[in-house]
Amino acid sequence: MGESITTSIYMIRHAESPFIFGEERTRKLSKDGEIEAEKVAELMLSDKIDVIVSSPFARAIKTIEEIATTQNLEIKLYEELRERLIKGDYQLAWEEVEPAIKKSFEDKDYCLPGGETTRQAQERAVPIIKQLLKEYEGKSIVIGTHGNIMTIIMNYFDEQYGYDFWASTSKPDIYQLIFIDGELTEVKRTWEPKDAT
Repeated sequence: MGESITTSIYMIRHAESPFIFGEERTRKLSKDGEIEAEKVAELMLSDKIDVIVSSPFARAIKTIEEIATTQNLEIKLYEELRERLIKGDYQLAWEEVEPAIKKSFEDKDYCLPGGETTRQAQERAVPIIKQLLKEYEGKSIVIGTHGNIMTIIMNYFDEQYGYDFWASTSKPDIYQLIFIDGELTEVKRTWEPKDAT
């Protein structure tokens, strides 16, 4: 029997980005977000990264740009890794959105009108993750991502990652997912939020 092969995926949730209705794809980082993105890059300096991929949304790309520059790698964009739309093209108050997110993890086929269910999001995003795990087996992968889709992907590999986990994440945030022979075996949070005690 051959030796086990370990592959690391660093899920990097984007830094602070002011919400602007209708600019889901294009909104950039705030000034604080830009500073935090630099800290993310510094933190990742000690890790050998083999490939960098990202959601096509600007805030995810901007958070990992400095990592790509320092590691001399290009960022490969995957439309399938975009953030999950919890509702259609209309504005809702956060008080309405948050319970909908919670319910979507309890019932994977639930979403608000025009939104995307957890199951639908998994069906588009997880094949990309599996492809990356196969293509870059034994290597380290950085993924520029968002809170919802990151949690949805992690939930596919381990059901304990749901609403409570999502609610506990920060902007930015970094989780190292360790896969052995394609199975998720460990998750390490490597980012310490500034409000952590």
